[in-house]
Parts: sequence; C-alpha cells; structure tokens
Amino acid sequence: MNPKRGAIFDLDGTLLDSIYVWKKVDSDMLKRWGISPVPEGYNRAVAAMSFQEAAEYTIRRFGIPMAPEEMMAVWHREACLAYTNDVALKPFAADYLRALRNRGVRLAVATGCLPELYEPALKRHGIYDLFESFTTLKEVARGKKFPDIYQRAAEKMGLPPADCAVFEDVPEGVMAARAGGFFTVAIADPDSASFERELRAQADVYLENYAQALDSPVLVAF
Repeated sequence: MNPKRGAIFDLDGTLLDSIYVWKKVDSDMLKRWGISPVPEGYNRAVAAMSFQEAAEYTIRRFGIPMAPEEMMAVWHREACLAYTNDVALKPFAADYLRALRNRGVRLAVATGCLPELYEPALKRHGIYDLFESFTTLKEVARGKKFPDIYQRAAEKMGLPPADCAVFEDVPEGVMAARAGGFFTVAIADPDSASFERELRAQADVYLENYAQALDSPVLVAF
C-alpha cells in the first residue's frame, strides 16, 4: 500500500461522540407525534443522510404533518446546545490527529453535520485548526451512500483518492469511499455495534479506538 498523504474524517460517531444527540432529537421528535419507541432501522436509515434528506424521509415515512424546514429547526435548536456544551471527542482522537499532522499528513473533514454544530465542538476541544478544509453534504449533489463528498474533500486538498484514507463509522460511508477509490478505515462506535461485522468486512482496516490506531500499521502507512 502506498503511503497516504491525506486523511478525510467523518465527524459524528467517528471523531465526535455525538450519536446520542441525534438519537435523542429523533426520539423526542417521533414521541411528539405518538411514535415510541423509535422504530427498528430508523437510526440506521438516516445515518448517511443530510439534514434535509433526514427530515424529508422522516416526514414521508411517518406521515408527520410538518414542513422539512420546521422539523430541521427543532432538531437544530436541540443539537446546537449539545454540540456547543457537551459533545465529547472520541478517546485519543486528538492525539491521533496530531500524530498524523506531525507526519505531514493533511487532514480534512467530510460530514453531514452543519458548521454551526461542529465548529464550536471542534474549537472547544482544540482541534479545529488541525483541518485544512471542511466539506459538508450541502456542497455535493448526493448523500453519503455515494463517494461525492469524499471526492470533493480530496479535491480541496489537491490529492487523488488513491492518496487519501477515509475514516467512517457506518457501512454506507465505508462502501461509498471504497467505491470512490479511497483507502477506508472503520472506527468502532457503541451505536454501530449492530453492524460491526459489516464494517469489518467492508473496510480496509477496522479500529476499536484511536489508542489502537496510534500503535497500528494505519499510522505507519502514513
């Protein structure tokens, strides 16, 4: 494997321990319309969607009489408080990012998360300035079931996909990145335990945590 010059990171569930936020806002929204508990498969279905896509899907699936903009506004208010004040980094994530930077690896973000959410979280943890670019799903035509967002992130760094690794926590993101020609690293998350087998089968490397990453061939490969 040729050494990678760039590393592209998803945020929710990959660098940020934030999946609980979205489970809560989803649960609160559905409960408001008499849907409880959250139906099986719902969280998995929206994991790779943009904010807009998730709202449209939720309204369509459950027949909720809200406009997507209204639903997104409710989600946004609740999430902003959590990202600004509470959302933590995955353990050793900051150490791993700095280790990559010290090796000259260029870092970028590819996320469905909105800037007003991730910026305060990353700045609070002192890692915002480690990234040279941020790409969101608003910048591409298709969601994370397709490689568009990772390709756009690589373009911003001026690197071909073959020179970049993509770090993701959901199978859809891993499969899309692989289809785009990227080396793929799956990061374990308690909320993705139900599809650990898929991640292990699909990713080039599966990591239990970033402490393991610091001593693994993944870091050496850079």
